[in-house]
Amino acid sequence: MITHVEDSEKRVAGIMIPVFSTRREGDLGIGDTLGLRDWIDWAAQHQVGILQLLPIHENGPEESPYSGISATALDPIYLACEVAEIPGLTEEAISEARESLKSVLAAPLVDYPAVRAAKRGLLEVAWARFETLSVELRVEFEEFQQAEADWLEDYTLFRFLMEHHGEEKTWDQWPRSCMTHSLARDYVTELRAQDEAWVQGRLGYFAFVQWLCFRQWLALRTHANERGVKLMGDVPIGVSFHSCDVFFAPEEFHLDWYGGSPPEGMGQSDPFFQQWGQNWGIPLYRWDHMETDGFGWWQRRIERLTRIFQVFRLDHILGFYRIYAFPWRPERNQEFLGLSHEQAASLTGGRLPRWDARPDDYAENKAANRADGDLRLRAIVKAAAGAEIIAEDLGWVPEYVRPHLAELGIAGFRIPHWDCNEQGHPTPGSAFPDNTFATYSTHDHDPVNAIWRGCLGVIDRHLKNPDEQTNWSVKGAESTLRILSEFAEIPLPEEGRGWPDYSEGIQLRLLKALLASNSRYAVLMVTELFDLNERINHPGTTGGINWRYRLPWTIRQIQEDSRLRGCGEKLAALISITRRS
Repeated sequence: MITHVEDSEKRVAGIMIPVFSTRREGDLGIGDTLGLRDWIDWAAQHQVGILQLLPIHENGPEESPYSGISATALDPIYLACEVAEIPGLTEEAISEARESLKSVLAAPLVDYPAVRAAKRGLLEVAWARFETLSVELRVEFEEFQQAEADWLEDYTLFRFLMEHHGEEKTWDQWPRSCMTHSLARDYVTELRAQDEAWVQGRLGYFAFVQWLCFRQWLALRTHANERGVKLMGDVPIGVSFHSCDVFFAPEEFHLDWYGGSPPEGMGQSDPFFQQWGQNWGIPLYRWDHMETDGFGWWQRRIERLTRIFQVFRLDHILGFYRIYAFPWRPERNQEFLGLSHEQAASLTGGRLPRWDARPDDYAENKAANRADGDLRLRAIVKAAAGAEIIAEDLGWVPEYVRPHLAELGIAGFRIPHWDCNEQGHPTPGSAFPDNTFATYSTHDHDPVNAIWRGCLGVIDRHLKNPDEQTNWSVKGAESTLRILSEFAEIPLPEEGRGWPDYSEGIQLRLLKALLASNSRYAVLMVTELFDLNERINHPGTTGGINWRYRLPWTIRQIQEDSRLRGCGEKLAALISITRRS
C-alpha cells in the first residue's frame, strides 16, 4: 500500500505548463498573461498550489526559452494584446492583427514569425499614440525607466542596434564602429546628432515594451497571490552569446568557451551528441571576476526574478560546480563531426572539449568543485531572500551535489523511474527526502503516458521483427514499465501475458503515487493530466516542433467538456486524498 506522509503545510501539488502552450479566446496565436490568468484561477479551483513555467525572458532568433538575449528583459510575445491591457492600443488594430493571423490562431503549433510580426505591429500602434494618453500613465512609464535604468538603458541601446543592423545578425557581425559597447555608445551618439527624434523614439519604444511586460507580469503575480497560487519561474544556466549582457559586460564572460554537456555514447541518436556532447553555445562565466563584487550580476538577476516568482528553478545546477565546455560555437559543430581528437585540435589551436574548471576525477577536484559551487550558490540563496529554489540536478550527478543542496535548503529533483537502488527497484515515494521536487517528466522528456506507450511500441516492434538491436531496446522498455509499475503499485503482468495498455486506471495510480510521495513538491506536466503524448522539446535539435506546442483547448472549453473537466476534478480529489491541499 502507498503510505501517506504526515500532514504538512509545505507539501504542494503543481502543474508544469509553458506560457506559449496556453489558449484563451482572443489570443493571437500564442499563450499570454491573460491565458495564464485563467490557469491561475483553474489551479486555485483544483487545489493546485504551483504553476511551473519555462523562462519568460526575451528569446533570441532560435526561439528557445533558454537562449535569452537579456537576463532581465521579458519577452513581449507573451503580452496580452487587449485595449484594457495595453494603453494606446485600438480595437481596429487588434481586428486587423487577428485577420492577418487567421490561419495561425487555431493551429496546434506556435508560428513565431507571424505572431511576433503581428504583436510588434500592435505595440508600434500603441507607442505612436502613447503621448496622447493620460499624464498618470506617462508618469508611471517615466518612473519605471528611472527605477530600472541600471539594466534598461543598456537593453534599449542593444535592441536599437539589433533593429538598426538587422535582427538576424549577432553583435559580432555588426560594423566595426559598433563592435564594442564603448564604440556602440559613440555610434549612437553620432546618430542622435543627425536625428535626435528618431533615435529617442526607438529607444523609448523598447523601454515602453518592457514597461508593458513588467506591468502585466507584476499584475499577474498579484492575482496569483490573491488566489493562493505560486508562479514558479526558471533561470537558465546561461545567456545567449548574442545578448546585451555579454555585449555590455564582456568582462563577466569567457567569449571563447561555450557551455554544454558531455557525450553520452550510443544512447543518443544524434551523431554529434554521441561523439562530442551537446554544445549549447552559452559563453562560460568568468566566476573569478564575478566573485570580486560578490556575484553582483547574479544577485541582481535573481532579485528581479523574484518580483514575479515566489519559486524558481535553477537550470543545470551542476554548472555551478563545473560545466562541460566547447572551444567552438555551435555553428561550427558539423566541422568536427567524425574528426579524431587530433584532427579537431588542429582546428582549435590545440583546445578540445573539457570540464571547466576541472573534472570530478579525484577527491581533490571534487572538493574544489564543491567549494566553488558552495560560494556561488550561497550568493543565489542570499539574493532569493526567502523565495523557494528548485535545482535541476538531472544527468550524471556527482555524489557531493545532493547532500550539498540539502545543506543549502535547495530542493533537488526526484524522477521515480530514474531513482532506483542497486537491484533496479525504485525508491518508494515515502522515502523521498522532504525538500525535493518529484515529477515524472520535464519539458525535455516525454510525458509519462507517452513513456508508457513508447515502451509498449518498442516491445511490439520487437515481437513483429526481432533482432539483436530491438532485443536490447526491449530490455530497457520492460525495465521502465516494471519500475513505474512498482513505484505506483500497478500489478505486474502474469507470466505469458503482455503489459497492459495505458488506461485511466494506470494514469490514476501513477498520479496518486507521485502526489503521495514525501517530496515537498509534486508536479505533473499538463500533458500528463490530460493524457496528451506531445513533447515540448527534443534536446540536441533546433527548429521543428520544439517550444511550439499549444494545448487544444481554452480553460472555458475544458470546463464545458465533461471528460476534460473530470481530469481536473480527479486531480483535486487525489490532492485532497494525499493531503497536498
